[in-house]
Amino acid sequence: MSLRVITLESEIDWPGFRREARTLLASLVPPDEVVWQTPAHPAPELWQSEAQPRPAPAPPSRRPLGGSGPARLVVPPAFITLCEKVVLHQDPQRFALLYRLLWRLVHERGLRQDPLDPDRLRARQMLQSVRRDMHKMKAFVRFRPVGQPEGEPPLSVAWFEPEHHIVEAVAPFFVRRFTQMHWAILTPECSVRWTPAPPDGPPLAGEGALPGELEFGPGASRTQAPGPDEGEALWLTYYAHIFNPARLKLSMMTREMPRKYWSNLPEAQLIAPLAAQAAERTGRMVQAAASTPRRRIPIRAPLPAADDAGDPRETLASLAQATDRCRDCPIGEHATQSVFGEGALHPPLMLVGEQPGDQEDLAGHPFVGPAGRLLDKALEELGWARESLYLTNAVKHFKFELRGTRRIHKSPGQREVLACQQWLEREIALVRPRAFVALGATAARALIGRAVPVMTERGHWLSGPDDIPVLVTLHPSALLRGDPAERDTAWRAWLDDLALASPYLAGEEGAVTRSRAEA
Repeated sequence: MSLRVITLESEIDWPGFRREARTLLASLVPPDEVVWQTPAHPAPELWQSEAQPRPAPAPPSRRPLGGSGPARLVVPPAFITLCEKVVLHQDPQRFALLYRLLWRLVHERGLRQDPLDPDRLRARQMLQSVRRDMHKMKAFVRFRPVGQPEGEPPLSVAWFEPEHHIVEAVAPFFVRRFTQMHWAILTPECSVRWTPAPPDGPPLAGEGALPGELEFGPGASRTQAPGPDEGEALWLTYYAHIFNPARLKLSMMTREMPRKYWSNLPEAQLIAPLAAQAAERTGRMVQAAASTPRRRIPIRAPLPAADDAGDPRETLASLAQATDRCRDCPIGEHATQSVFGEGALHPPLMLVGEQPGDQEDLAGHPFVGPAGRLLDKALEELGWARESLYLTNAVKHFKFELRGTRRIHKSPGQREVLACQQWLEREIALVRPRAFVALGATAARALIGRAVPVMTERGHWLSGPDDIPVLVTLHPSALLRGDPAERDTAWRAWLDDLALASPYLAGEEGAVTRSRAEA
C-alpha cells in the first residue's frame, strides 16, 4: 500500500486542508492511505520513505466518479462549521480525523444519523474544547500598559497561554472590542498586534475593511510579558472588599476559571487567603446587626396636627407647591403641573380618585374633565353640594402616553402610587374628613393599604386610615369607558353606591355605623 503525504502550510491551514481533501476524495483515496503533516508536526520518517509522489489530478472526464465513487461531494453545512473549529485543535491527528469523517459521510450515509459514532464523538469533543479555549481567551486576557518612546501612542500588552491554535481566530474579537487602542497579545506560539488607523488618515479601502492594521508574528516567552501596573493595587483593594465569603464555591470557581489561568489574573493571588478567612468572615456577617435598607422613596417627617400647624389652608397651599417640585417618581417630570385637592376643611366626605386627567393637568384643578362633569351630575342628583366636600386624587400628577398629538391616560404603577402616598397622608391629616369615598382601585389601595377588588367590594364600607370608614365604588371614568348599551344601568348602580354615603352629609353617621356593625 502506497501512502500519500499531504503537507499543509500551517497548523491552521483550513483552506489548504479543504482543497486537498476534495482532491483526495475525488480521486477515491481512502483515509488509511493519506498522511497529513504540518511544519510543526512532520510525518514520521517511516511514512515519509513509503510515501509516493502525489500524481497530478486527472482531467474531470477521466476521474473515477461513476458508479464506484461519489457522484457529487455533498456534506451537511454543520460539518463545514465543525471543521473550521477542529482544525484549530492541538491534536496532530485532527486532519486525519476530519478527512476520515468526510470520507465516511460521503460513503456511509447512515453515519449522519449515528450520534454515538466514535469519530463523530471525538470531533465533537475537540470542537467543544476549542470553543472553551476561545471563550477563556476572551475572558482572561488582561492588558497592561507598557512604556513607549516619547511621541508614540500608549501600548497595552497581554500574555496568554492557549491550549489550541486559536490566536488568529480570536484576534478579530479584540479588534472589535478595542478598536481605538494600540494593543498586543503575546502567546508561546504566535503574537498579534493591532495598530488602529489615525483619525485623520485616508479612507479605508473596501467595505468591511478593518480600521487599522492587524499583524501576526512569532511566539514570545513569559519574561517578555509586562509586569503589574499602577492600577492593579487599586483593583486588588476593590476585589478584596467585594469578595463575598458567604457565596464562596471553590469547586465552581476552579471549573469556570481553571488554575492554569490564575497566573494571568492579578486577583488570583488573593483567592487563597480570602478563602481561608471565609468561615470567619461569614460568621461575622451573620452576627452583625441588620443594616437599614436604602429606600428609593424617602421617608418624610409626619406633619403636625392641624391644630398645631397654624392655618390648615396655608399648609395645604404649601403642600400643593411642594408637589409641583416632587420628583420621587418620573411622572412629575412630564406633567404640566401637580393637581392638589380642593374643597372644605373637616368635610363629611373626602372623595379620592386615581390621578388627574388631561384637562385637570392643564387647569390645575381636580375633577374638571369628562369624569368630573359626570361626577358633578351625580352630586346634583344626590343633592350633595360640591363645596361641602373635599375632592382629591391618590396621585398628584398626570401619567400619559403620547399617540400623535394626544395625551392618553395611563394608569400609575404601584411605585408611583407609593411615591405619592406621603402627600395624600399629609392632606388627610389637615383636611380631617369624617369618611372617604374611594373612586376606583388605585384610590382604594392608597386609603386601605392593600389591593381591593372594586367589583367585589363596591358598595361596601371598609376601614381606612385611623379607622375612618371608606366607601368603595367605581371611578366615573369607568362608566365613560363602559358599554353604551349598559350605561344607564351602570349609572343607576353607581348612584346607589354613592347614596350609601348620604347619611354623612345629613349628620346621620350613626346609621351608617350601625349598618356596618350589622353587616
